[in-house]
Amino acid sequence: MRRLLIDRTRCDGHGSCAELLPELLDLDEWGFPISLTGERDPAVPRSLAAHGERAVRACPLMALRIG
Repeated sequence: MRRLLIDRTRCDGHGSCAELLPELLDLDEWGFPISLTGERDPAVPRSLAAHGERAVRACPLMALRIG
């Protein structure tokens, strides 16, 4: 299973990832993504693969990737 990798050094807290992938991500009090699964890099189920790819493409700072 592929994982959503979040580069926390690049992230600026825009929050678009959590809007596009609310099944896996929420935002902390400063607007930075946090995994709802508790994993640092949450697994992306096959059923959410297209949503995950869309979140990666929408990140303005390219702080996300799927690997």
